[in-house]
Amino acid sequence: MMSPNEMAKTIGAGLLSFPVTHFDADHQFVEGAYREHCAWMAGYDVAGLFAAGGTGEFFSLTPDEVVTVVKAAAQEVKGIPLLSGCGYGTAIATEMARGVEKAGADGILLLPPYLINAKQEGLFAHIEAVCRSTSLGVIVYNRDNGVIHEDTLAKLCDRNPNLVGFKDGVGDIELMMRVYAKMGDRLTYVGGLPTAETFAPAYLEMGVTTYSSAIFNFMPEWALAFYKAVRARDQATVMKQLSDFVLPYIALRNRGTGYAVSIVKAGMKVIGRDAGPVRLPLTDLSPAEMEELTALIAKATASVQQESKAA
Repeated sequence: MMSPNEMAKTIGAGLLSFPVTHFDADHQFVEGAYREHCAWMAGYDVAGLFAAGGTGEFFSLTPDEVVTVVKAAAQEVKGIPLLSGCGYGTAIATEMARGVEKAGADGILLLPPYLINAKQEGLFAHIEAVCRSTSLGVIVYNRDNGVIHEDTLAKLCDRNPNLVGFKDGVGDIELMMRVYAKMGDRLTYVGGLPTAETFAPAYLEMGVTTYSSAIFNFMPEWALAFYKAVRARDQATVMKQLSDFVLPYIALRNRGTGYAVSIVKAGMKVIGRDAGPVRLPLTDLSPAEMEELTALIAKATASVQQESKAA
């Protein structure tokens, strides 16, 4: 198990991803296929994996299932940080944090509380309770009804050494700059807007050195090549891949509510690594949408292969 600071430093130096969670036709967890997928992903040059995260359908798993999923991933992911999704109300989140620590996680991604909004004082107490319930490093996911301000974050960091990361899923540039100006290198910053590749070049200029790529699930070579171009500030390559793949992919994703997860599982099916359906209340892509995605993936894969040969 890595120390919180070791974990944070490691994930900040490379690309991250969230393995999808495999279900059968009855929406039950398929451990063997999931473990094989985690091992396959970990075989690439990825800096960390998040089990039972947003792309892993954390929101549709029971707390016990989250622990089961993390334990399965921990048996396959070696040598890189394995982080677990964690969330809901404080009582559930603290219990879950203790459970995933025992299951073998190296860190926690603390997702927003469920449903309700709270004052900064309430969010402060919630995040601190989770930090103090575990020895693992905690990354707070600033998103939706869990948005914390820079002063709240600074106070939390002063009191909780294991709060080591900040993932932004808001897209408020001013807030992000206030956070970075206040905290500097105290935290590792992770890009967390849906289809993070779209925002990666701009966020890099704000000190956000990494992001979580859902696309990595079905096109790991493409995802790594894109990340390399972002870090190298290779604007020509970045813009070409955004135009050729990412923006058409986003247009397809935006056709259905909840498709941010559904389209990733669809991509898995396209490449022959079927992870089963999404769990309700999400819905899968239509056959016509699957055909469009298949064509997009084929084009993007061919592009990466050509560039690799040229290099």
